[in-house]
Amino acid sequence: MKRIKLFISKTIILVLTVLLQITVFIVMLMKFSKYYAYFYFLAFVISLISSLWIVNSRMNPGFKIAWLIVIFTLPIFGIIIYLLFGMEKSGKSMHQKMDRIFAEMQNNFILEQDDVLDRLSAEDRHAYRQSYYIRQKSLCPVYDNTACTYYSPGDMVYEVILEELKKAKEYIFLEFFIIDDGLFWRSILEILQQKVKEGVDVRLIYDDVGTLFTLPPHYDRELNAMGIKCSIFNPFIPVMSSILNNRDHRKIMLIDGMTVFTGGINLADEYINAKERFGHWKDSTIMLKGEAVWSFIVMFLSTWNYLNNTYEDAAIYKRSFDLPEKTTPSGYVQPYADTPLDFEGVSENVYLNFISKATEYLYIMTPYLVVDNEMLTALCNAAKCGVDVRIITPRIPDKKLVYMLTRSFYQPLIENGVKIYEYVPGFIHSKVFLADDKYAIVGTVNLDYRSLYLHFECGVWMYKHECIRDIITDFSYTFMVSEQVTGDVHRKRRYFLRLFSAVMRIFAPLF
Repeated sequence: MKRIKLFISKTIILVLTVLLQITVFIVMLMKFSKYYAYFYFLAFVISLISSLWIVNSRMNPGFKIAWLIVIFTLPIFGIIIYLLFGMEKSGKSMHQKMDRIFAEMQNNFILEQDDVLDRLSAEDRHAYRQSYYIRQKSLCPVYDNTACTYYSPGDMVYEVILEELKKAKEYIFLEFFIIDDGLFWRSILEILQQKVKEGVDVRLIYDDVGTLFTLPPHYDRELNAMGIKCSIFNPFIPVMSSILNNRDHRKIMLIDGMTVFTGGINLADEYINAKERFGHWKDSTIMLKGEAVWSFIVMFLSTWNYLNNTYEDAAIYKRSFDLPEKTTPSGYVQPYADTPLDFEGVSENVYLNFISKATEYLYIMTPYLVVDNEMLTALCNAAKCGVDVRIITPRIPDKKLVYMLTRSFYQPLIENGVKIYEYVPGFIHSKVFLADDKYAIVGTVNLDYRSLYLHFECGVWMYKHECIRDIITDFSYTFMVSEQVTGDVHRKRRYFLRLFSAVMRIFAPLF
């Protein structure tokens, strides 16, 4: 089954389509040479009309350029490829359902926190503008009564997660991109089964493509038989469709409406270094306790209602958020969600706003660095304005092609003053932004096209929160075990690799 699914993957379909295109051209030249000019002219006209449609669409310019090249390079089948993979066909049915859910969220679920936003405005107008944007586009308000704990690498949070799950009395909600049947998941599953026996409402959402090679088929049936309510996000169907691009890349673990974990970590052994893959695996997780947990409840239930075509009143899962007397968190916390269905790159805009606010330094950890022109320009401009911009990427990649693309961006960044570091011990999966000792973001959003434009994502923006001290410490240590990339790294690469990387950058949005 897995081999069949792999065979019909987009990459192989694309290769076969190109070969078919070449075959058709050869047959046309041999059999219908006198009609070939008419046929080619017709294909050109169709390609031109399609190109006008693409140019005037709302997609990102990077996607437009890539699709235009595909269409004019393959005038016969390029249109077919675009219709199958490029059209926003997730539109009507998915948009209608999600729009209804978002309207319900806005009208009924999200707590108004205008007083907190006003206090933030009086304290820092730059921070206020970022928070205001998140509130407007993600519906999630800003909070000042939430405790945050930052964990990195994943080994540090493993036991904490198990202990928090054991405390559950009412419900446990899980939403993850990847689940693998190993130590990490089995330890969690054992607790979930016990909690079901205790009457705890346990629910799980997992992405079907994310778990394509890690879970057996129909695993949701096994979980439902155990009493764990399970829904699969966007089930994989062996039919070519652009809808397959929209994946649930969020990582959310909710416990009794009082505690939530999010960040880069998935439920697989490499994330806690119980299994070695690509050297030492460095990831980051943040645990929230307090009012901000409410936003994650709304996020999870909106997805759950969408998948099950139900309407469930989130208010019944709301809890009082009285923190222990000894816990007096400082600063502000604002979760946010992103969806590919609103024609707004919320995650990218949050990152761009973040970059523009940095005045002293900007530090970034990301597993992938495949960015569009806007992000590249923002990073370079920050460095040229005197901001100490540093980006940490892996030394040992998990995807060699994406790693090649990542390294192709080094040269323009370095030439403009951005410092690039590679995490020498292995693979870095953290998605963390830090600036000026007072701003930070921890979430699920990679610096690549898929995360920024195609996936359902989430993150946590923080301002002057005490948790930021631990993030500063983590960056300091990570720089110590990373190696700075020198400016001649690109020139030393073989000419063929440089040429291949240049071509791949054009088509980066399609991968």
